[in-house]
Amino acid sequence: MIDHSLHEACGIFGVYNHPQAAHLTYLGLYALQHRGQESSGIAVADNDGITLHKGMGLVSQVFKRHEKLDLLTGTCAIGHNRYSTTGSSTLINAQPIVINCRAGRIAGAHNGNLTNAEPLRKRMVDDGSIFTSATDTEVIMHLIARSKRNTIKAMILDALSEVKGSFSILFLTAGALYGARDPYGIRPLIIGRHEGSHFLSSETCALDLVGAEMVREVQPGEIVRIDANGISSFTIPAFESTTRLAQCVFEFIYFSRPDSFVFGKNVDRVRRKLGRQLAKEHPAPGADVVIGVPDSATTAALGFSEASGIRFDIGLIRNHYVGRTFIHPVQEARDFGVRIKFNPVKGVLKNKKVVIVDDSIVRGTTMKKIISLIRTAEPAEIHLRISSPPIICPCFYGIDMPTEEELIASRQSRDEIRKYLDVDSLGYLSVEGMLSVMPVPGENFCTACFSGEYPIAN
Repeated sequence: MIDHSLHEACGIFGVYNHPQAAHLTYLGLYALQHRGQESSGIAVADNDGITLHKGMGLVSQVFKRHEKLDLLTGTCAIGHNRYSTTGSSTLINAQPIVINCRAGRIAGAHNGNLTNAEPLRKRMVDDGSIFTSATDTEVIMHLIARSKRNTIKAMILDALSEVKGSFSILFLTAGALYGARDPYGIRPLIIGRHEGSHFLSSETCALDLVGAEMVREVQPGEIVRIDANGISSFTIPAFESTTRLAQCVFEFIYFSRPDSFVFGKNVDRVRRKLGRQLAKEHPAPGADVVIGVPDSATTAALGFSEASGIRFDIGLIRNHYVGRTFIHPVQEARDFGVRIKFNPVKGVLKNKKVVIVDDSIVRGTTMKKIISLIRTAEPAEIHLRISSPPIICPCFYGIDMPTEEELIASRQSRDEIRKYLDVDSLGYLSVEGMLSVMPVPGENFCTACFSGEYPIAN
C-alpha cells in the first residue's frame, strides 16, 4: 500500500578523523532519529577501502549488536537515517550507497529530492546503465561514475551540476569527506569540530551529542572537502547564477528538533514566535488552558500561552516508545500508532475551554483521532490553533507529502475542516505572519506547500 501522508526529510551525519568514527556516527544518527525511522546505515573508510552496514528500522535496531559497529573500523564515516521520499520501503533503497568507479570507492548519503531524477535515470538506462534501487542518491552516484573527469572532486562537481531539486549530500572516499548543498539551500547541512575531528550534520543537536561545536553552515551551492589539509570550499559552477534562497520553512515548523540550530537560528525560539504570532491572529478569549500536541508543537503552544495570557498545561501525554505518527511507512501502522501514542489528561481538560496548538494539518485524519481522544476527557470547548498556514500543495523537495487531492485544505473550506474535526473554532497562522517571525527575510524561504509557488522549475 502506498502511504501519502506527511513524512520527514532524511538525516545525514559524517565524521572525519576520529578513531571511533563509526560509534560517533551511530550517536549522531541517534540524535537525528526524528528525521527518518525507516532504515539506517553507516559507511566507514580506512586504508583497505569502505565498509558498509545498513538495515531496516531504527538506529538502535540496525546496530543493536555492538559487533556491527566494531566491524566498521576506520577514522572517517558517513551515516543516514531514511524515510522514503523516492522509492519503496525496502533494504535495497537504504543508504549510504557505495560504488566502485575508476577514481576509487565512494559512498554517498542524501537528504532531499531531485526534481529531474526520472529523466536523468531514463537517459542513463537508455545508455546502458543498470540501477539496483529507486533512490535519487543512486542517480547521483551513477553521474559521478560516468564523469570523464580525473579526480573524485571534479567528478562530484560534474554530477551535481546536472541535478535539479533539493539536496544536502555527503560523500566519503578513502581520503576525504565531502558535503554539498543545493543552491537554494532547501535542506540544512552544518559543519562541526571537536579538537582534531570534523563533522557534517543535518542538525546541530547531533553535534551536541558528540561534543562538537558548530563551525558554520555549508552555504547554498557550496561543496566542502574535509581532508588532512583541513576544510576546502568550492562552488558548483552550474549554480553560480542562482540568486535566491528557498530554505524549507517546515524545518522550523516541524522537522528539526527544538534544541537545534538550522538556517542560523535556534528552532525553539522560532517556534515560540510562531505561537505568539498565532495568538495575535487567532486569539481564544475566555479559554481556560492551552495545550500542545507533543512534542513538535509544545514550543509553539508555550508561545501562544505567553502571548495570550492563557495558562499552559500538559493535556496530552505522549508515549515516547512510539515513533512519530506521520513517519510510519504504511497506513495501518500509522493508524495503530495514533491509537497508542497519546493519552488525554482528564484532570487538566475536563469541563475546561481548551486551546489545542499543533504545527500542521495534512490529511486531517490524525488530528480527527486526537480530537476524539480529547473529547473523552469531557472538555467544555475545543479551539484548535495551527502554527502554520493551510497546506494546499504537495512538496517536491524532500517531503513525501500527499497529492493535492488528498490535502484536506486544498479541497475543503476552513469551516468544513472545523466541522470534520469536530472543534468549536479553527485558526491557521497566515503566510505573512509565519514569514514575519523568520530569522531571515521571508523571500529566502520556500512556501510552495502553502502557496503553490515553486522556487525550482520542475
